[in-house]
Amino acid sequence: MEQPGWRVVILSTIPGVVETLATTVRRLGHVPVAAVSARRRDELSGVAPAAPSVESGIDVVVAPRNAEVEPILRSLAPDLVLTWAFPWRVSDLALAVPHHGAVNYHPSLLPRHRGPNPLGWTVRSGDSQYGVTWHRMESGFDTGPILAQRTTPATDEDTVTDVIARLTVLAVRLLPAVFTRLAAGDVGDPQDPAGLTDAPPFGEDYATIDWSSPARSVHTQVRAWGFTPGTRSVPGPLAELDGQTIRITETTLRDPGPAGRRVECGDGPLWVLGIEPVG
Repeated sequence: MEQPGWRVVILSTIPGVVETLATTVRRLGHVPVAAVSARRRDELSGVAPAAPSVESGIDVVVAPRNAEVEPILRSLAPDLVLTWAFPWRVSDLALAVPHHGAVNYHPSLLPRHRGPNPLGWTVRSGDSQYGVTWHRMESGFDTGPILAQRTTPATDEDTVTDVIARLTVLAVRLLPAVFTRLAAGDVGDPQDPAGLTDAPPFGEDYATIDWSSPARSVHTQVRAWGFTPGTRSVPGPLAELDGQTIRITETTLRDPGPAGRRVECGDGPLWVLGIEPVG
């Protein structure tokens, strides 16, 4: 007799992620029973807790605070928890609820860029590739054993929207292998501490552009800030231009013609394509 599928609970604050994971879980023969959000209900799906979600076809439960995650999970009785873009540290008590554990998606090649700003640090560090990782969850952020990883090349032309879309496709393609390892009771591969780097939000040390720096360095700084949605502790990158402090949102190293404003950097020109007022 065929074994029934696992009951899977999704922890996420992003409707598109919930929909994607719910669809994939069903395709793999399991049952997505609910999504748990850490935000107000209108920020996830516009529906009340425990009402059908238009996007995913599953219930949405809103945890008003972190301490409520564990009792919510107990009430849902999941076999497995999948986490993707969930802002709170999940407690040991909550992680102990699902029989097959909890598995998190992280957009880097762990243990590289462990933390809330992995894409920003991938760009800032000049990495040649982006990574995706599925790992078992522990009480520490992004520290658990690895179940699956994959990479995709990084180029100067990448936008954050394009990269997130590419990484999402890679992550979904890895899920069958993740479920296979979980079903076999595989504990995963320990992260190699030799490769560990942290990816905190950018701070004041990276918030101001120095036009005397090389053009490539300034361009990378602007791009890195563009890859930090939702992780900004300070505004940036800021620069002085025409006697005003503004935020630079887009630059290019190639002359775009009339569309760009040429600025001289330490070793040559850079063209500013986008700015925002400060304040």
